[in-house]
Amino acid sequence: MNLRNRKNEVEVRVAAVCERSGRNQEDIKIIAVTKYVSLETTRTVLDEGLQHIGENRWQDVKPKWEALHERGTWHFIGHLQTNKVKDVIGKFAYIHSLDRMSLAKELDKQAAALGLEVNCLLQVNVSGEESKYGVAPEHFFDLAAEVSKLTHIHITGLMTMAPYEMEADATRPVFRGLRELRDQLNERQIFPYEVTELSMGMSGDFEVAIEEGATWVRLGTVLVGKEE
Repeated sequence: MNLRNRKNEVEVRVAAVCERSGRNQEDIKIIAVTKYVSLETTRTVLDEGLQHIGENRWQDVKPKWEALHERGTWHFIGHLQTNKVKDVIGKFAYIHSLDRMSLAKELDKQAAALGLEVNCLLQVNVSGEESKYGVAPEHFFDLAAEVSKLTHIHITGLMTMAPYEMEADATRPVFRGLRELRDQLNERQIFPYEVTELSMGMSGDFEVAIEEGATWVRLGTVLVGKEE
C-alpha cells in the first residue's frame, strides 16, 4: 500500500471514530512520524498534504529539517537530553517531551537567549512502565507549578505513551488518565491560560486515544510506513 492509500485509510478510520465518539474531526491533528523513513519519503509525506512532522532524534532529522523545514510544522516527540536543547530550540514548533525541571530550565535559558517562547507538552508516564520516559503522575502537579514560573516556556498540552497491548482497548485507562490530569491542571489554574492539547495514540491504539480525547495522534507505521 502506498502513502496516499495509507493516508486515505487513516482518514477514514479517524472519521469513523469521531462519528461514534461525538468528536469533531477538525479537533484531531495527525503527526506523521518520519523517524524511520528517508528524506525523500519525508518530502513525499509533505507533498501529500500532511503538514505535521514528528521526529525523535536531532542527528537523524537534521538533513530532513535542513531540506524541508520551511514546508511543515515540526514536532520533537522523542526523549530530549539537556545537552541537545541547543540543537532543537527554535527549529521545532512543539517539543512533546518536557518531563523534568532540569530540561525545563535549559529550554527556558536557550529560548531567552534567542528571544522566543517555546511551545512544550509535559510528558507524563501514566502507565508507570520503567521503560517509558515522563514525569510520574504523583509528581506532575509539582513539576507543572515549577514550570509555570519560567517565562519563555508555553505549555500547550500533555503527552504520554501507552504500553504495547495486544488489544488496543487495554490502553484506555492510560489515555483517560492523561485527559483527567489535563482537566485537573486547568481546574487548579496552575498556568494563566488553558492547556488544551493531548498528544497520545500511535499506530496501534490511536482510535482509542481519540475516543479518550486525543488532539494530536502520532502515526508512523500505519501512515508513513517503515523503510529498512
